[in-house]
Amino acid sequence: MRVIIVDDEPLARERLRRLVAEFPGYEVVGEASDGETALDVIDDEQPDIVFLDIRMGGMDGLQVARQLSELDLPPAVIFTTAYAEHALSAFDAAAAGYLLKPIRKEKLRDILLRVRRPSRAHQAGPSEAAGDAPKREFVLATTREGLIRIPWSDVVYFLADQKYTTVHHLHGEVLIEESLKMLEQDFSPWFLRVHRKALVATRFIQSLERGKGEEEQHWLRVRHASQLIPVSRRRLPEVRRFIQDSSGSE
Repeated sequence: MRVIIVDDEPLARERLRRLVAEFPGYEVVGEASDGETALDVIDDEQPDIVFLDIRMGGMDGLQVARQLSELDLPPAVIFTTAYAEHALSAFDAAAAGYLLKPIRKEKLRDILLRVRRPSRAHQAGPSEAAGDAPKREFVLATTREGLIRIPWSDVVYFLADQKYTTVHHLHGEVLIEESLKMLEQDFSPWFLRVHRKALVATRFIQSLERGKGEEEQHWLRVRHASQLIPVSRRRLPEVRRFIQDSSGSE
C-alpha cells in the first residue's frame, strides 16, 4: 500500500517512516510538512493511506482531511497528534484512525489492521465489474492475542493444508479453520482458485511462470508474497485467461 506522511516536524516524519517500513506491503511514497504541499503530493502520488498531523501552520490536518473527503476515491486518513482532545474533530473529518504521539509500533499495527476503506488498488479490477463488495468484510482468526479481524482487501492468498488454512496477508499470516471452498464462495471474483490448495487475490497476481526442469508445473508470482504459488493443470486454462484478460484491459 502506498503511504504519504504529513507532519511539520522532520523527526516525527522520519520516525514514522521507519515504523511503516517494518510492515510488509507498505511503501512511503512521499512526505509533506504543510497542508498545501500535502494536497499536491497526494494528487501526484495517489496514495492508499495518508498519515496526517493535525496541528500545522497554515492549512491544518483537519482542513486537509475535509478536502480529501471530497475526492471520488479518497485515501484512508490516519491522524497523528500529541493532543488527545482532537479525537472527536478527527472522526468528524471522516478519519480512518487516530494515533497519539509518540507512536508505538504495536499501536500502528493495530490501526493498520483496522483501516477498512478500500484503496485505489483494492477497487481496481474485478470489483469494478462486479459493482459489489464480497459477502463479508473480514476473515476472523483466533490468535494468542485473541480474536482478530483481517480485512479481505489485505489478504494476499489463502493456502490450505489438511484441516487448517493459512491466511497470508499484508501484515503477516494466521491460521484459520475455514475451507477454501467456503472462502471461494464468499470472496469470488476478487479471489481466483489456482490450485486445490490455493486461493489468490486477483489484484496481486503478477505473472504465470513455468518451473525449470518441470515442464508440466506452473507457478504464479504474486505481489507481497515471497514464495511462488503452485498452479494445477486443471486450473491452468482459467489462470491464463485471467492474465490475458487483465493484460488486455490495461
